[in-house]
Amino acid sequence: MRIGVPKEIKVHEYRVGMTPAAVREAVHHGHQVMVQKNAGFGIGLFDEQYANAGAVIVDTAAEIFAAADMIVKVKEPQPAEWAMLREGQVLFTYLHLAPDPEQARGLMASGAIAIAYETVSDVRGGLPLLAPMSEVAGRMSIQAGAHSLEIAQGGRGMLLGGVPGVPAAKVVILGGGVSGMNAARMAMGLEAHVTVIDINLHTLYDLDLQFGPKLNTIYSTVDAIEEYVLGADLVIGAVLVPGAAAPKLVSEKMVQAMKKGSVLVDIAIDQGGCFATSHATTHAAPTYIKHDVVHYCVANMPGAVARTSTFALNNATLPFTLALADKGYKKALTDNPHLRAGLNVCKGQITYEAVAGALGVSYVPAEAAISQ
Repeated sequence: MRIGVPKEIKVHEYRVGMTPAAVREAVHHGHQVMVQKNAGFGIGLFDEQYANAGAVIVDTAAEIFAAADMIVKVKEPQPAEWAMLREGQVLFTYLHLAPDPEQARGLMASGAIAIAYETVSDVRGGLPLLAPMSEVAGRMSIQAGAHSLEIAQGGRGMLLGGVPGVPAAKVVILGGGVSGMNAARMAMGLEAHVTVIDINLHTLYDLDLQFGPKLNTIYSTVDAIEEYVLGADLVIGAVLVPGAAAPKLVSEKMVQAMKKGSVLVDIAIDQGGCFATSHATTHAAPTYIKHDVVHYCVANMPGAVARTSTFALNNATLPFTLALADKGYKKALTDNPHLRAGLNVCKGQITYEAVAGALGVSYVPAEAAISQ
């Protein structure tokens, strides 16, 4: 198979779909890999390394999209990219279609086979291709939140862990999944007072076993969210409904009632955000203030640590990339129900139920779409 790795064009996105090591594995499996010139330059992965791994270096994304059977990326395709996709071509990347109907329409019109990292599953019910970036985003959220609490950023002027004789900041984390757990680990390491709120008792039980009495775990209700958010200095939004838009757990009225200079970090912004006052920001302008509350809503948080993120992502995606290349998408998706769960768009049809529901379009089961 001819695999194409274009340079990412989203603003401040320096990750790359395949590392030189991943390219070497694909070449070892008998595939041809085309990598766009300087695709990994921003994170110290140079064209010479890719060439030594067996890749063909090409000048433009247009050449890759025109020749490749499968495109391997990191971020969702931008309008210029989905216009280059063609019928039957496989796209393997993050998509986050639920809050992005324009992209969904573009992919449907292209006739491509779009497989989303964020909905590929595993035997434990997890999301193995989302988990590495969730780990990064969770850990980064505390760094970003701690910085945003500084006076110069519009925050309350608090040190997250306090000092002897001065209380630590109160950190509330909505969602105890991979992002939430990693956020809690970092916040506790900085000696903040940390509460995790989740609707899943098993998740809360696991967190309690892992962290013990230093972590406060609370079952999620409207009352609990309101009580703890209004008392918080830093709130991390880490809720996830696979493939679907994130639920709005914090209303605008709640934000208005929060303490002046408190901070909201919305990890769920890729899926529309879980705060009513959230809108996506960039690394160039990561925060804004609304109702005297600092909002950090960067849509590609792991892109700030792009080298770490690229290697972590490739560790997870490579087996699936090789399966798609070795078997072709039909057999790979038929053989592996967990990979099949990643199929979001197939030849003009939406094949992930939560995405179809969020977009208000017809849903076609992946099995039926593949067999057509």
